[in-house]
Order: sequence, then C-alpha cells, then structure tokens
Amino acid sequence: MHTLTFPRHLVVSIFVVGLLGACNPAPPPAPQIAAPIVQGNELRFAPGHPQLALLKTEPAQPASSVTIDMPAKLVWNEERTQRIFASFAGRVQSIHADVGQRVSPGGVLAKLASPDFGQAQSDANKALADAGLAERALARQKDLFGAGIVARKDYEMAEADLARAQAELDRAQARTKLYGSSASVNQSLALTSGIQGIVVERNLNPGQELRPDLNGPGVPPLFVVTDPSNLWIQIDARESELSIALPGTQFEIKSPSLSGLTFDGKVAAVSDYIDPQTRTIKIRGLVPNLQRRLKAEMLVTAYFERKFDTGVIVPAAAVQLVGTRHSAFVNTQEGVFEYREVQIGYEGPRKTVLTSGIQPGEKVVVENALLISRMLRMAQEEAKAPESAKTQAVSK
Repeated sequence: MHTLTFPRHLVVSIFVVGLLGACNPAPPPAPQIAAPIVQGNELRFAPGHPQLALLKTEPAQPASSVTIDMPAKLVWNEERTQRIFASFAGRVQSIHADVGQRVSPGGVLAKLASPDFGQAQSDANKALADAGLAERALARQKDLFGAGIVARKDYEMAEADLARAQAELDRAQARTKLYGSSASVNQSLALTSGIQGIVVERNLNPGQELRPDLNGPGVPPLFVVTDPSNLWIQIDARESELSIALPGTQFEIKSPSLSGLTFDGKVAAVSDYIDPQTRTIKIRGLVPNLQRRLKAEMLVTAYFERKFDTGVIVPAAAVQLVGTRHSAFVNTQEGVFEYREVQIGYEGPRKTVLTSGIQPGEKVVVENALLISRMLRMAQEEAKAPESAKTQAVSK
C-alpha cells in the first residue's frame, strides 16, 4: 500500500488560501427594487425608483394660438406665364432672346424658316385675290341685273360667291396674322412673346429642326416667359388643417436656403379633393417676390397661425392613441402618474391641442410615455391575477 505525500510548500499554500477565503465575507445581495403600485388609474413609484429618471414631464400650456407648418413648393404664376411652342414645322434661323432677358408683348424671341408657314402665307394671298375677283364679278352682275339682262338668281349667286371668298380671306389672314405674317410670302415665322416678362427658360438652338406634332406631355416648351415678381405656392395640407387654410388667409414662408428671411403669402384657392398619393389637400397661394429672392421649384415651409379660445397645448409625444381613444399620463405628485383620457382639438407633428382631460399647468409625460403605459398595464394584470385565482378557488 502506497501513501501520497504532498510537498511542504504546497500544503502551506493551500492553508493560506483557505484562511484568506474565510477572512473575506461574500458580497451582500443587491437590494430589491420595489415594483410600482397600482391604485385605480394611478401608478405609484417608490422614492428613488430608477424608472423615474426616464419619465420626462412638461407643464401643459394654455391654448391661445399655435403655429402650424405645412410643406410647400414655389412655382411660376400661371396667370402671368406663357409657354411658347412652334405651330409650324421649320428650322431655327436666329435666336433673339436668352434666359434673363426682359421682353415686351410682341417681342421677337426667335425666327424659323418654315415652308409650312409659307404655304399659309400663300393661301392668304390666294384668298385675297379670290375675294377681289368675286367683288368685281358682283359689281358686273349688279349692273346687268339693273339693266334687266341677267336674272336675279345670277345676281344672288354672285353675292354668295363674294361672301364665301371674303370668309376664306378672313380665315387665312387671321391665321397668318396670329404669327406676325407680312403681306409677302417669305416663309419666315417669328416666335413672339404675348406678355411682358422675363425669359426664364430656353430650349432651342440655331439650326434645330422643329415639328409641331412632337409637342405634347413631357416635351419642354421652346421658351417660357413669366413675371417672377409674383409666384404661386403649392401647399400640402392635412385634413385637420383645412379650417385655417381658407381663401384670403395670410401666412408666412421660410426657406432653409434663405435663413433669417420671412416672406408673406395669401391663400388663393383650395382644392376640392384629396391627393390619393400623399393623402393631402392642395392649396394654392400668391407670394409677392419683388426682390426675386424666391425661385420657382424651391421647397419652402408655410406657417399658419391658428387661435384657440379653450384647451391646453402639449407636445405631440405626450398623447397616445389606443384603439379609438387618446390618452396621456399626468404627474400629479412626486412618483405618482395618473392615466387620463383626453379629447383632441388639433393634432400636429410637434404640438397637440387638448380640449379636455388636462388642465393648464399640469405636468404631462412627454418622454417614454409608452413605457409607463406598458408598466401600468402589466401592474393591472398582476393585480387582477390573485383575484382571478381566488375566484376560481371559491368556485371549486
């Protein structure tokens, strides 16, 4: 039989380790955090509860007025804008106006060499010759009818021929006059401005071939002439904001690219339908732009002021929607939060106006409101569990 012997230094080490372990007591257990208590619609936290640091509150403010912002875009004022296309096929001979140039009504923007327009000029000259011939024929028939040489039928037929010739002349001359024609056939078609304004767009080059049958949706005009001192603004409004965006309502405009500047506008028209893509209602407004700092297609924000006689204003994050009911939590005293149902007068992306349920000055939970709502629901379920078990035991 063999006996195991340990070295002396190993025996001493084990003894020292055991002695040190006996001298160091185990760490005390972590203190238990008391769960919040439910009393009716109130959730009560113990003093110093760690969850209290997560529940930020703000006092409800009396509702006098609230600023409502709506996304918008600036566009040309279509009542002061002309888009110019070519009505006849042709080739660009010369360009007389460029972007930024001011033009007057009748000002020439460009000239085209157009055989089709030359044909229209020729038709006008032919109609003029036919009308002259018909007029002379009627004069002869009138003299012969007065002398009893021709019948009344021939005289009346000459009158009808003159009327037809005159109608054709009026049509042909009106067509060419619309495009600034001269009496001769020169096949020169002038593109002119019909309004006074500034050329803001040019989409043609010298020598370019143009065809009117290619004009259509998506095809840019050859020239755009407009008055940029007055713009339209297209506003996307939510359904809840229609009561303040009525025709004639004044509003302010701000652009992130023009920080510090504010512009005035006025509602001109409100659409009668909801855009199926954005679920918003289109509002059109007028914006004076005398200094021309605002540009078409610029994205801006329109600010409307809505006044309230009663109610309070709270951050939108304070209000929750559960089913069809809105609610909020009120910090009634230290560590006590009360669940209340509220009525909404206006709901915006940042501010909400409540018409009932909250009084001015009461503190509402504005951060982690969903957390306290979940804690209240869990505490209520735990409180109901013993009662349910007791009821089942009695029934057995």
